[in-house]
Amino acid sequence: MNLILFGPPAAGKGTQAKRLVEARGMVQLSTGDMLRAAIVSGSPLGLKVSDIMERGDLVPDDIVIALIEEALPAADAAGGAIFDGFPRTVAQAEALDDMLSHKRARIDVVLRLRVDDEALVARIVKRFAEQGRADDNPDSFKVRLAAYNAQTAPLLPHYRAQGKLIEVDGMGTVEQVAREIDAALDGVRV
Repeated sequence: MNLILFGPPAAGKGTQAKRLVEARGMVQLSTGDMLRAAIVSGSPLGLKVSDIMERGDLVPDDIVIALIEEALPAADAAGGAIFDGFPRTVAQAEALDDMLSHKRARIDVVLRLRVDDEALVARIVKRFAEQGRADDNPDSFKVRLAAYNAQTAPLLPHYRAQGKLIEVDGMGTVEQVAREIDAALDGVRV
């Protein structure tokens, strides 16, 4: 099964993806984690995206698409992937559909975590204070949230039209959200 966890930054996608990896044996393809690892490594890619991410801007499509394409063999071997933070634009969604179709695969379900923007800002302020991630400072987070609302939210109609969109209340506890996700996935035919 290939699924997309969809929602704004700090919605809990990473937490739920990690849980699904453990529970269902899938591979998590988190573009945010991949990009942060590139920055820490000091690689040319990391140097290229560091300033972009610190400003809160979205990394260009060609870079993110290349990261995902490079990671797809691991997802194939595991029998499916959880796409976390990808796609973020219609162009990325179309590229993903194309990459998967070449492998005779597809996105089976898109799980949208519905959350409140003000609650997200409060979450990020707390996470920044606890973890100090550079891309989580409140100012850059507000830029990322605005970018999500302008560029990524338009993907909802794309996936709704394909009959793949399932919405889950992302404002509950981790356990409540997990139960809703599990119930949704158990009802999906692959």
